[in-house]
Amino acid sequence: MQNKFTVVIYIVMAILCLTSYITPPFALFMGLIFALTLGNPLPVFNKKVSKYLLQISVVGLGFGMNLQESLKAGSDGMFFTIVSVTSVMFLGITLGKWLKVSKVSSYLISTGTAICGGSAIAAVGPIAKADESEMSVSLATIFVLNAIALFLFPALGHWLELTQREFGMWAAIAIHDTSSVVGAGAIYGEEALKIATTVKLTRALWIIPLSVFTSFYFKSKGDKIVIPWFIFFFILAMIVNSFNFMPQVLTHGIVSVAKQGLTLTLFFIGAGLSRKVIKSVGIKPMVLGVILWFFIAVISLIFIYSFY
Repeated sequence: MQNKFTVVIYIVMAILCLTSYITPPFALFMGLIFALTLGNPLPVFNKKVSKYLLQISVVGLGFGMNLQESLKAGSDGMFFTIVSVTSVMFLGITLGKWLKVSKVSSYLISTGTAICGGSAIAAVGPIAKADESEMSVSLATIFVLNAIALFLFPALGHWLELTQREFGMWAAIAIHDTSSVVGAGAIYGEEALKIATTVKLTRALWIIPLSVFTSFYFKSKGDKIVIPWFIFFFILAMIVNSFNFMPQVLTHGIVSVAKQGLTLTLFFIGAGLSRKVIKSVGIKPMVLGVILWFFIAVISLIFIYSFY
């Protein structure tokens, strides 16, 4: 009976997120409160839907973006992306040894911090021969920090008086998961959302060279490299919008639906954070994750202040 009641509440909250009354940050907050009080009754469904709904929503947002502007936003941070990815990976591997976190776990946490959170971990985990425990700890560490980032970064951005452009760039570099980057950008503003999404997806393509490096680092040649294909659909959507291949009334409608889909995604993300996930992390992996997160947040902010 209790489980049926929880499912009903879960469905009602999800439907509410599709209305104009629920904002992205409030949807996330609802999900978190729901998960930590009642517990998620449909964890497998929640995880799968949030993953695919995010990808569909991101592609939909592409119908509201200009290709030339987006390419410029992505290219502006290219050099820094190279520096930040390599420095985070080196620091994470080194700190992992010092903290006595397992080689694979420290590598996965570093990968998630350097590129795009859970997606990067899921891509390189099989190549690194990560077992279920190492995957769970790494994903849980990144997931907890992502949930914090969604609330923390917009508030810090306003406190630091960052412009929409500056915040979009900062969020894309310093926040791990694409979902949290897009969510934080949506909370901060329209321009921040566009820049954050474009820069993060450009950064996510680093999964490919890092997967190749991982196969040599862990001597596991021949493993399949997982490519985030939805990024290419996002680029296609931008091309369609930039060259007016579709009527504006249709592209505007798609963008509107995508934004509501994003709000629902944030509810699902919040609802996926259980007490069990928090307990599974452990002190040392969380310390490693926080140090790397602080490092990338600070150096990216310095970079933005220096060049923007």
